[in-house]
Amino acid sequence: MLPELLLNVHRIHDWCTEYLAKNQRSFLLKGPWFANMDMFFTVDPANAHYILRKNLSNFPKGPEFKEIFDPLGDGIFNSDSDSWKSQKKFAQAMMNHHSFYKFLLKTSQDKVENGLIPVLKYVREQGITVDLQDVFQRFTFDSTCLLVTGYDPGCLSPDFPEVSFCRSLEEGEEAVFYRHVVPESVWKLQGWLGIGQERKLKKAREIVDRVLFDYIQRKRTEMKKENLQNLQKQEVEGVDLLTSYMDENKAMAANLKSEDDNFLRDSILNFMLAGRDTRSSALTWFFWLLSNPKAETRIREELKSIIPGENFGKWYQFDIQELGNLVYLHGAFCEALRLFPPVPFQHKSPLAPDVLPTATGSSQRRRSCFLCMQWGE
Repeated sequence: MLPELLLNVHRIHDWCTEYLAKNQRSFLLKGPWFANMDMFFTVDPANAHYILRKNLSNFPKGPEFKEIFDPLGDGIFNSDSDSWKSQKKFAQAMMNHHSFYKFLLKTSQDKVENGLIPVLKYVREQGITVDLQDVFQRFTFDSTCLLVTGYDPGCLSPDFPEVSFCRSLEEGEEAVFYRHVVPESVWKLQGWLGIGQERKLKKAREIVDRVLFDYIQRKRTEMKKENLQNLQKQEVEGVDLLTSYMDENKAMAANLKSEDDNFLRDSILNFMLAGRDTRSSALTWFFWLLSNPKAETRIREELKSIIPGENFGKWYQFDIQELGNLVYLHGAFCEALRLFPPVPFQHKSPLAPDVLPTATGSSQRRRSCFLCMQWGE
């Protein structure tokens, strides 16, 4: 099945959905006998519950996942078992902390007011046609970098600059994706010879590492020089995730290595990729679905209902409290996420041979298992 997979790699989501619809929500992709590429795809709810809840201990990400995603290092998305649990617990604690919540509100509002709105106003005044997905990717990349590291890469501006850091992340993601659809021996040979997608990945990783390690060193210097001022500032404005990860007291309590630059690099890279790609995808599909005029009208009417009279017809920036009770808007976002989930695949690898609840679902020890969350309309 490898030739057909390669022919459809540019439309992998649609291709998987078509096969799943034809094969009762599950199918086995057979690779070349020498390539260890057999993969079982399923969207069956019983299989998903079995893998993600009932028998989760037998379905870690597995060593193949970590090897494919080795650019992510030892970050939360590349870890399993105890390492994953400790990182998840620490990340949840930091994201739920009032200091990060303050920083989240301030950063998001500033980026909308001083980044997104000026770009949209410029586009409207100049009558320019733009790729809305590109706008959202720039918006979420800037805001995610600020939330994770405290630094703004400046991707979102009316002149739409090309930022090497952002471009390198995209090229690296593309190269990692191709590792899924070619035999392992092929992409490892490309890496050894320094050709193809692996050559792009190496160059992209060099640029990304240079920027991230620079962020870490700058943050470490700032924290040492202005420790007292930083503490006072944190109470007022909140803190980014990198600052929290570099806090020795917090990190020691969670058995994390705050002095290890490689660990910090892995952690912030994982969060940056997660925040950028998921939010930009969700926003893009949401506005694409607003081509339905009934939905657009309902959302506009609901927004108008909470705009003060003196601001009606002008640029108006909503805050989180005002939007909290907009039932239809919330439902529309949930529907967009249901139809087009930002992370449509879950990659699992069984520790031991297992049998899934549906009749088609056997899973051998060395076979990858993909839960496809995208299931059409």
